[in-house]
Amino acid sequence: MGAPGGALLVVGDVITDVVARHRGPLAPGTDTAAAVRTVPGGAGANVACWAAWRGGPEVQFLGRVGADSAAWHERELTACGVRPSLVVDPRAPTGTVVCLVDTDASAERTFLTDSGASLRLEAGDWSPGLLDGVAWLHLSGYLFFSAPCRALVASALGSARARGVPVSVDPASTGFLSGLGVDRFLTLTEGVDVLLPNRDEARLLTGLPDAADAAAELSRRTPLVVVKQGGAGALVARSGAVRAEVAAEPAVPVDTTGAGDAFTGAFLAALLTGAPPREAAAEGCRAGALAVQQVGARPRGTA
Repeated sequence: MGAPGGALLVVGDVITDVVARHRGPLAPGTDTAAAVRTVPGGAGANVACWAAWRGGPEVQFLGRVGADSAAWHERELTACGVRPSLVVDPRAPTGTVVCLVDTDASAERTFLTDSGASLRLEAGDWSPGLLDGVAWLHLSGYLFFSAPCRALVASALGSARARGVPVSVDPASTGFLSGLGVDRFLTLTEGVDVLLPNRDEARLLTGLPDAADAAAELSRRTPLVVVKQGGAGALVARSGAVRAEVAAEPAVPVDTTGAGDAFTGAFLAALLTGAPPREAAAEGCRAGALAVQQVGARPRGTA
């Protein structure tokens, strides 16, 4: 899928993550001890970094940041092997997410999100020339949750269709999906080639409680659907049926932030280098397992 040797272009959010790892319930009205770190994040930027980590296609990224941390984010993306195109917002600061990670549970996380500049990408930030040399376009689901970003999505999808460039989408957030509306999201993503929801997003998008049933149902409208299930692996569905169940790799979770992004990045890079969907999903599971064993949502070292 996609032109051999072409680049992967990821469009989406780049965020400053403040990760607070605490043990047990938060103590209202007083202090809760935590280990706190500030690291680069954002679902779209994370996907790009994990794709570059896996290796294969050149990886490019388009996102919007504030002047407050534009240089830092550009350095961090470049250090991961990504070629960034960052639009500096004249009014809004870079988005910030506070990630609360409970180390007593399975490293489950809760997000407090200030999207800042990330959801201010707009149609004027897009140019068809961004697809020069690009074999695949990936859109972060967060782009569908603001009017300016939706205008950019419409332009990007139009350009991709005109050039025959395949498009993938990761729905990104059950909370934001509920706010936008399932029917509206499904309408906005009509014609995409690959959908990469997690289990909860797949259930929400279909109203079906079983992840396999949800994957099969979604694949009736999107040619390839891959449902990420964390420690339960992944489901690969086509033409109304689950075609493969891929096991997760063993991992002891430390911080699950960005695990789905890791899966998506490695999956897309593998797909672009010729791997069939089942093998690409196995590569995604490998990346996800590595992601949960470290603090922060970006890869460390080489694949």
